[in-house]
Amino acid sequence: MPAEPKRTAVINIVGLSPELLGPGLPRLTAFAGRGKMVPVGEVLPAVTCSVQATYLTGKWPDKHGIVGNGWYFRDECEVKFWRQSNRLIEAPKLWDVLHELDPAATVANICWWYNMYSEADYTVTPRPMYPADGRKLPDCYTQPASLRDELQARLGTFPLFSYWGPNAGISSSRWIADAARYVEEKHSPTLNLVYLPHLDYGLQKHGPDLGAMREDLAAIDEVAGDLIDFYEARGVSVIVVSEYGIERAWRPVHLNRALRDAGLLAVREELGRELLDAGRSAAFAVADHQVAHVYVNDPARLEDVRALLEGLPGVAEVLGAEGKRRHHLDHPRAGELVAVADPGAWFTYYYWQDDARAPDFARTVDIHRKPGYDPAELFMDPHSPAKLKAGVALAKKKLGFRYLLDVIGLDAGVVRGSHGRVTGDPRRGPLLISSRPELLTQDDLAPTDVFGVILAHVGAGPAGQEAAPSGRSAAR
Repeated sequence: MPAEPKRTAVINIVGLSPELLGPGLPRLTAFAGRGKMVPVGEVLPAVTCSVQATYLTGKWPDKHGIVGNGWYFRDECEVKFWRQSNRLIEAPKLWDVLHELDPAATVANICWWYNMYSEADYTVTPRPMYPADGRKLPDCYTQPASLRDELQARLGTFPLFSYWGPNAGISSSRWIADAARYVEEKHSPTLNLVYLPHLDYGLQKHGPDLGAMREDLAAIDEVAGDLIDFYEARGVSVIVVSEYGIERAWRPVHLNRALRDAGLLAVREELGRELLDAGRSAAFAVADHQVAHVYVNDPARLEDVRALLEGLPGVAEVLGAEGKRRHHLDHPRAGELVAVADPGAWFTYYYWQDDARAPDFARTVDIHRKPGYDPAELFMDPHSPAKLKAGVALAKKKLGFRYLLDVIGLDAGVVRGSHGRVTGDPRRGPLLISSRPELLTQDDLAPTDVFGVILAHVGAGPAGQEAAPSGRSAAR
């Protein structure tokens, strides 16, 4: 590695696609104009955890093991989403390779996923506190541990309730950007990784409607533009990357209800509510936007399940063993089958047939207990006095009482944007913009190429370089 590597910041603006650049994003558009922008191919599934793991390792999901935002943990018979341990990624990461090439190099990871217990030098990730009385309190986890107190003393408590849920907004992305500035000013890492999720919220609510997205576009343009200017003023090269584009979607597809109707999915009752009993089900779907891993516990029913899914309106394709190999999803964590949605369709996790029997967490923001991704968490229930219920719950919180913030609706039809399937449309897919166009010799990138492009920017090798097999150098 050269004696003086070029320090680099990679700003991940979720949902940014070439078709969004223009008058609504003047500063990002100007940045693309003075550098170089190329489209990036799509990962299947095109969801946060899978895409980020691909960028960080230069490997496909069948090699790094992150087959979605969540999957079925077969040994525990439980579906788990949004896990945080970096050890779930089964391939060397950028910082492992960078440390091997240059023991003096340092890496900051500000809110990219699977952030905990990695070998990155400075890390920040949301991590709420869950006291025994049932409350959920905003907080973050950092490495080193002292960074947590430094950041929250300077910036305030991490704004968890604007990071996801009905109140999701720009303040969480602004906090993350400010945290990245603090780490850069104090530690000057060789490589900065920064995650800005704001654009994702409005696009799922409204779809790619530039009129409805006007305020959201202006807000992320300001935060990202200020961060780019900050890094460039300090002599840091900047890469802007995105994970996927979001397409218009209006057709929720209830895979689990169909599996239940066929006698394949089992539930158990608790206090009059129904819970998915994954371990006792012959088959069930783990829905993740426009892709669903379908786990078939009874091998004798595999072809029955496949035929049922292929016959459902809104299902474009059902991948078996050969299809998973073709899409780099042939990994033990993947379902026996993988369903992919039609354009405009997306998959819910819903398995109950009567809303009165839905689990109590269905009407709350509860990303860890729901056995699938739920974009309805971005909306207050339009069919109930949700704001009044929220006010009562917050009053109970201030008084120290336990409360249930059950303000999320069960009408999946409110969602207007989704992602996950491979569209093949470079104008509406992910992108990469570099302030150093000489390092982007290609006119398009495979998602596995992003790893090499980042290493090339810090002077660690040519674009497209594969991950080294070894981990962190013993010298560190």
